[in-house]
Amino acid sequence: MSDTFFVERRDNFIREIIRLLRPHQWIKNSFVFTGYLFAKGWNSNELTLSLIIAVCAFSLVASGIYVINDLRDRERDKEHPEKRLRPLPAGTISSWGAIFCAIVILPIGIGLGYWVSTEVLYFLLSYVVINIFYTYWLKRIVILDVFVLASGFILRILVGTLGVGIPPSKWLLLCGIMLALFLGFGKRQAELLVTRSSEQSGRDVLNQYSNKVLDSILTTLSASVLVTYALYTVDQVTVHRHHTEALIYTVPIVAYGLFRYLHLIYHHEVGQDPSRDMFKDIHLVGTVLVWLLSVVLILG
Repeated sequence: MSDTFFVERRDNFIREIIRLLRPHQWIKNSFVFTGYLFAKGWNSNELTLSLIIAVCAFSLVASGIYVINDLRDRERDKEHPEKRLRPLPAGTISSWGAIFCAIVILPIGIGLGYWVSTEVLYFLLSYVVINIFYTYWLKRIVILDVFVLASGFILRILVGTLGVGIPPSKWLLLCGIMLALFLGFGKRQAELLVTRSSEQSGRDVLNQYSNKVLDSILTTLSASVLVTYALYTVDQVTVHRHHTEALIYTVPIVAYGLFRYLHLIYHHEVGQDPSRDMFKDIHLVGTVLVWLLSVVLILG
């Protein structure tokens, strides 16, 4: 056999390993930077380095959990029109290869977290334990399944605040909780709309959801995100810390982003994979960039 054959095999294997780790999902770890942004952490090189390492740690640990989840669901995923193309159900990566991958990257991620602080270590271990319970049991319990998913976002915020010595604002933390739940239930609504319109088989828990209940939940959560974020911007602690009341002007930007996301869920059946779908809509991308720029300019 030629050297080209072995090079192609090696390149294909590396490409499939990368797909198995789902690096596109790492965008979720931007939640780690929430406290950093509002604490103007860019003024501290040490804090910036700690945050970058914490994000890398969470990315590796999250990828390890994705591998465990894919191992658990590989047979069922073979029947799904999109998930069957994943490395494990497609057979491009063996189960033993996936297990070895998880065994390698999970300790590296946890070790990096411990290097940042013991608090980050505890948050990462909590994430691993919670998601193992989710993978094998909790993902089939209606409502609770989304709360478990949302807990991952909350742990990311805590890693980026308490984990690196930034005291979190109570209103900002509450806003993060509401936003995490909003994204989680939005994902379920999008999945439900797609499975019922195309008569595809979806995850088991979808049979226990109804569009009417999810409509009510999303309405409540979108309002909660707006209210808690608005309260954060006018909170006296926030005003005193940043010496400005101008953050209130970013509330309409957040409102537009929420309403645009709801529009995509109901009219374009988008939202099954928020990590991918956000970047498919120029309005959402533009909204996030405008919000980030506005916050940096106001605080800077």
